[in-house]
Amino acid sequence: MAALKKTDLYIKGLKIAWDEIDQNSYLRNIRTIAGISSLTFHAPITFFVGENGSGKSTLLEAMAVAYGFNPEGGTVNYNFSTYDSHSELCDALTLSKSFQKVYCGYYLRAESFYNVATMEEEYSETEAEWKKLKLHKKSHGESFLTIINEYFNSNGLFFLDEPEAALSPQRQMTLLLKIAESVKKNSQFFIVTHSPVLLTLPGAEILSFDNDNLHKIEYVETESYRISEMFINHREQILKRLLS
Repeated sequence: MAALKKTDLYIKGLKIAWDEIDQNSYLRNIRTIAGISSLTFHAPITFFVGENGSGKSTLLEAMAVAYGFNPEGGTVNYNFSTYDSHSELCDALTLSKSFQKVYCGYYLRAESFYNVATMEEEYSETEAEWKKLKLHKKSHGESFLTIINEYFNSNGLFFLDEPEAALSPQRQMTLLLKIAESVKKNSQFFIVTHSPVLLTLPGAEILSFDNDNLHKIEYVETESYRISEMFINHREQILKRLLS
């Protein structure tokens, strides 16, 4: 099975109706976000990269919620709230969808994963199903991988917010492989990441939120790659300068 073509992507683009957002909203102060009126996606994997506070997770969350996912994460069937923290952007955002049917999906975010793991027990249809997952009895990274192995299937739509936060570099390669396999089976991914490992996924589109405007860049242009490469090749000089 081949990867989704551009015309078959589950989410082909988006539009933001800024007239529906309050003039005093903090969203208008996030310059990269404020500069987006419409956006078109071209690949089954889209990475959002950039410095902290540049709006990556804000846009990802709005897209996930606009599609129907719970703001704190999980599948589209999850309906709980421990803290109402999502922005008003989701209400002003319209997704351009294809007619292709999505058979599975997940919104995975590191910061609220504990809450999702707790709700997994409540939402499990059988005790045997919960015992199979046992998320709270595993390390953070193992729990992440359990969710990935359980839910990342064919014909799926997935939103991942800094999944590398719980994973070692070796486990990040495991995730990379799982994403690549799912893409070959007609799945689509939107991923916020700082990981130079995940960003190597072939055929992905990388969108940078830096410099106050959203723009496409290549892998070697990402800060994740450039800083990692610089540190590895010039470790002693950099440490000497930082620690002097």
